[in-house]
Amino acid sequence: MTKNYDWIVIGGGITGAALAYELAKQGVKTLLLDPTPQPYQATRYSYGGLGYWAGTTPLTRQLCAEGIALHRQLAAELGGETEFRELPVLFTIPAATDPEAIAAEYRQFTDTLELLTPAAVAAAEPLLNPKALSGALRIPHAQINPIRTTAAYRAAFVRLGGTIRAEPVQAWERSGERLLGVTTQVAKSQATYQSGHITLCAGAWSRSLLRDLDLHLPIYFTHATGLELHGDPHLKFHHLIITALLQRSHLQANATDPDREAAWDQPGVEISPAILDPGIAQFPDGRILLGQGSHTLSDLDAPLDAQGEEAKIRGAIAPLCPILAEQPAQWFRC
Repeated sequence: MTKNYDWIVIGGGITGAALAYELAKQGVKTLLLDPTPQPYQATRYSYGGLGYWAGTTPLTRQLCAEGIALHRQLAAELGGETEFRELPVLFTIPAATDPEAIAAEYRQFTDTLELLTPAAVAAAEPLLNPKALSGALRIPHAQINPIRTTAAYRAAFVRLGGTIRAEPVQAWERSGERLLGVTTQVAKSQATYQSGHITLCAGAWSRSLLRDLDLHLPIYFTHATGLELHGDPHLKFHHLIITALLQRSHLQANATDPDREAAWDQPGVEISPAILDPGIAQFPDGRILLGQGSHTLSDLDAPLDAQGEEAKIRGAIAPLCPILAEQPAQWFRC
């Protein structure tokens, strides 16, 4: 079975679904491929934060402004719920850390931040432990539900005539150096889809898919870990809460160092030491994500110690929010 499309998008998470919708909106005959019928991995466990204040150049500030304007009306455009809401972010500053120095670092991104004392933090978020903090930065921010937003994008895409197939890509169709399409697995048979335009939105899988084409591009990924909690109506937060001492940028800088590029194609390599940025993200239905650990491991299916990772996350959250550290939760990785 061979079918032709103007465009094939591989990866049906929030990025792929959004791209497929925008293409269909322009009248482009588009196929969206993903191995699973529902999004998971990074889309499933994203905090959903929209840091529209974080631009540092004219271009990134423009993109931030356009992005938040889009999200404020996106549910109406898609005809589906995104759970968009204005939700400030609270960057917590650990005790014994100079809050003024941290505030000065963040002012390079925005002049809308508010420096809170520990007492003010306790008033704003009663479940947090002010004794663990020297203060916090509060910045206007927003949040969507990535799962529901992706579902809305997919539904709108289909209404515009787009096609979604829950099929894993097995091989590339090519003629010499020209890429013609993909072959997928359908039950016990295969299907071939041809197109002159193919976009990869497959997250961590993009690197291995491109390697099959003998393309070695600087595409990197992390294995993220966290805890998911459901259903306790007494747990209510009013901000997206993240440590101000983020290690993620340092991890990315280390892991993407050109001197480490070869290690990404070797099996069983830890590219850079793992980090943990304590954070709390709650959605309107009460679901809470705690995290986040980040590992740079060259294998997509590299083993992780679930029990040990859960203990680390609980240990990092406990000083900040003791009540959360004792709650039943499901460990996840993505």
